[in-house]
Amino acid sequence: MRLLLTTDTHLPKRAKQLPEPLLAELPRADVVFHAGDWVDTATLDLLEARCRRVVGVYGNNDGPVLRARLPEVAYTELDGVRFAVVHETGPAQGREARCAARFPDLDVLVFGHSHIPWDTTAPGGLRLLNPGSPTDRRRQPHCTYMTATVADGLLTDVQLHRLPPR
Repeated sequence: MRLLLTTDTHLPKRAKQLPEPLLAELPRADVVFHAGDWVDTATLDLLEARCRRVVGVYGNNDGPVLRARLPEVAYTELDGVRFAVVHETGPAQGREARCAARFPDLDVLVFGHSHIPWDTTAPGGLRLLNPGSPTDRRRQPHCTYMTATVADGLLTDVQLHRLPPR
């Protein structure tokens, strides 16, 4: 099962549209995770129309319409791997321990907010993934998103994709 992970798209404030390389990944993904800060409903509508399945949450910049359509935390199990998606996890300092305590029964936590790519494993085995942002790199050298594979109860092939400058 192929996964696409993105967050912090901030459309149309940070970009007019999603980058072409990310759009090209949509039909290849079995599940698309979006960890919030969509900003516009058009992006959610686009993903729901083009993707087999979207697992998304609202972020701190998402208004009442998006909050009515999306949860603060989303949970799903894919081929035996237990996932949650949330926008904010707090400061980087202590993130692994804090998230492991908050989500003790998960295998993978997908999060956003910082626009900083992140891939670590907490004591106890919780994998924390932040795909960065495909539209707003902030202090990072590149805009980014992630892909991964789930098969036989394992998350594998986690890759951070750097997007070309706009």
